[in-house]
Amino acid sequence: MFYSTQGKLSNDDSHSYDKYENMLQDLRKAAEIHKKVRNYARQFLTPGQDLLEFCNKLEEKNRELSQSQDYSNGIGFPTGASINHCAAHFTPTIGDNIKLTNNDVLKVDFGTHVNGWIIDSAFTHSFDPKYDKLLEAAQEATNTGIKEAGIDARLGEIGGAIQETMESFEIELDGKTVPIKSVKNLGGHNIQPYKIHAGKYIPCIKTNDNTKMEEGEVYAVETFATTGSGIVREHEPTSHFMKNINAPYNNLKHKVSKKLLSHINKKYNTLPFCDKWLQQDKTSGFHKIGLEELCKQQIITKYPPLYDVRGSYVAQFEHTIVLKPSGKEILSKGGDY
Repeated sequence: MFYSTQGKLSNDDSHSYDKYENMLQDLRKAAEIHKKVRNYARQFLTPGQDLLEFCNKLEEKNRELSQSQDYSNGIGFPTGASINHCAAHFTPTIGDNIKLTNNDVLKVDFGTHVNGWIIDSAFTHSFDPKYDKLLEAAQEATNTGIKEAGIDARLGEIGGAIQETMESFEIELDGKTVPIKSVKNLGGHNIQPYKIHAGKYIPCIKTNDNTKMEEGEVYAVETFATTGSGIVREHEPTSHFMKNINAPYNNLKHKVSKKLLSHINKKYNTLPFCDKWLQQDKTSGFHKIGLEELCKQQIITKYPPLYDVRGSYVAQFEHTIVLKPSGKEILSKGGDY
């Protein structure tokens, strides 16, 4: 709690108040950068666009606007560019040759941060209006989640409201009416400095989780609409990685592993990263053997892409909010979504 019940700070609370005000300033600054980056990136969303080139352009603009020199500010995590039945955690890597097509449903999920306070926000883009209802379902479900969020709101009940909104939609594909489902094993989460998933989870379905939201917390409210099974599963290859905060620093056999870990500590610390960035940075000492050993020793955790059944389509929308004494603030909300 950052404020007393009277809305005035005692002397003991002054430090907390300063931290709270600094947090808000950092989040708002990161949110403005996020809006500018995504508005810039939209011009490249055309059929035939190379996906790796798109992500590189988006990330370059992010670094430029953040004036990023180290992990104190800049990119919050690798750009998610997940197509069709891939729901999350996919970013193209060097050597990939993936072009957008007229029939694609693309989720663009990226983060910006200032002093570790991350804005996590996502939208879905499609070229064919036949997918409009799918996108609308995800956007409306996310809006419902935001509406239900607040101090003392229970996470499982928010999930129930999200599910009700989501599953009120259906879509016609290839002459068939298909019910739209919530993805059951994906959802929103609270955010702490340099920690994108900080322990609390907002489901996309009703659960018995009575955990309450608290004043001063920051949440990414996100929902996933699918025409598939409603369950996503991991599939290799992996492009997203993150250092384990409680990493068991075992002895590493390979020098390349030690050099790579030193680079990760300096450049990303506990923020997620991708193998593409390691390959692009010539000072990283990137070597597949090194990354494999760090993962095997559980110093680095893999986050493989998440897929629903082949032939299905998934849409996502996401906003970052902060719970203030006076109400919630939708930090990432812009003119586009």
